[in-house]
Amino acid sequence: MGARDTICALASGPLPCAIAVLRISGPAVCEIGAQFLASGLPPARRGSLTKLIDREGRLVDEGIALFAPAPNSYTGEDTLELFLHGGPAVVAHALEVLTSLPDVRLAEPGEFTRRAFEAGKLNLTQAEGVADLIEAETLAQKGQALRQLSGGLSETYARWRDELMGLLALVEVMVDFPDEGDVASNAASPAHAKVSVLMREVEAALGDGGIGERIRDGFRLAIIGAPNAGKSTLLNRLAGREAAIVTARPGTTRDVIEIRKVLGGQVVWIADTAGLRETDDEIEAEGIRRARMTADDADLCIQLVDASDPAAPPPLPYPAPKGIRVVNKSDLVSPAAAASADFIVSAKDGAGIDVLEAGLAERIAALAGSVEAPVITRARHREKLTRGLTALASAKAALEGDLGSELVAEDLRLAIREMQGIIGEIGVEDVLGAVFSRFCIGK
Repeated sequence: MGARDTICALASGPLPCAIAVLRISGPAVCEIGAQFLASGLPPARRGSLTKLIDREGRLVDEGIALFAPAPNSYTGEDTLELFLHGGPAVVAHALEVLTSLPDVRLAEPGEFTRRAFEAGKLNLTQAEGVADLIEAETLAQKGQALRQLSGGLSETYARWRDELMGLLALVEVMVDFPDEGDVASNAASPAHAKVSVLMREVEAALGDGGIGERIRDGFRLAIIGAPNAGKSTLLNRLAGREAAIVTARPGTTRDVIEIRKVLGGQVVWIADTAGLRETDDEIEAEGIRRARMTADDADLCIQLVDASDPAAPPPLPYPAPKGIRVVNKSDLVSPAAAASADFIVSAKDGAGIDVLEAGLAERIAALAGSVEAPVITRARHREKLTRGLTALASAKAALEGDLGSELVAEDLRLAIREMQGIIGEIGVEDVLGAVFSRFCIGK
């Protein structure tokens, strides 16, 4: 990405549409206004009706131009937005005109937000919040993204970093003045106490059960049970379509099949799995192994029981609230089976499905609300916090074992580096590339 290039892109939705927004950012914005806008560059932050013309003086379109000069713009650079008619021919012609200047090019994915980050308009967690907000499908996802964009997570991480910086300064007093016995003895005790407090706070954040990531990426629900219990039929009923093959032959489902659904205001991935039984079939055995892994990793697990099976239902493999026993084939259910059921349904004709969905939605909503915001939203944050906690544990052990202030200081520096990496205060190019490459082009 050339730092001096001016970039442009379609910043609105797919074409055709009523209005298309073209975003331009960089040092050539004033030149673009002078050359291609009939009325010139408009006054700052005031929409102006104007004509966009090409080099030959041909009309491209008539629309609204909005200019935001540096540094008071999204990217921190001179920025121009053109609101044009949303026809493919109009947009193609406009982009051709804009990129006809030598140092103007089409933006790469996420490049506008990356420039905002580089200009100090956003930190890295806020930039990730922008991406999450664009992709949000539910109110819960939107709310979490807005909290992250507004700095909820950043404030926590930045506070930990600042406290670590103060702690490092305290420890370095011990390093710089090793012969001052009174300084060392006075410094070691508060240093140990502060490390312990920080460790408890980071451990509490890491102990959130991955709720933030679940809200962002979706909760997991697995359907398990014996062959022919109706698992695939139930999956199809919940999906509202034929997502899985249903036959009377046991062992039809050999692999995990997932569908995506919104329950309780949350995205949920529901998995149909292979029937659990003893088998000599190598392929079916692999399917059963995957079924058990899927159930272990799930947030909720439906044990589907066939009411027509005379055998007693097996024990619930997971305790409540994760484990849920659902008895299928409601017209055949016995009093004993009904007594052990959380829900009774007929996957084939749909009886009881609405009650089951309401119950699942209630459980998912309870999981989502089980941890106070802000919460960790990405595996990247969790990985860095885990490494930071390891460094803090080493610092604590060094303090307790009187292993030397130099070792404590180095461990604290490692912890600070991890906190800085979360909010993007160190220039790690591969991390930045991974974050911003997931954005849409016009953001």
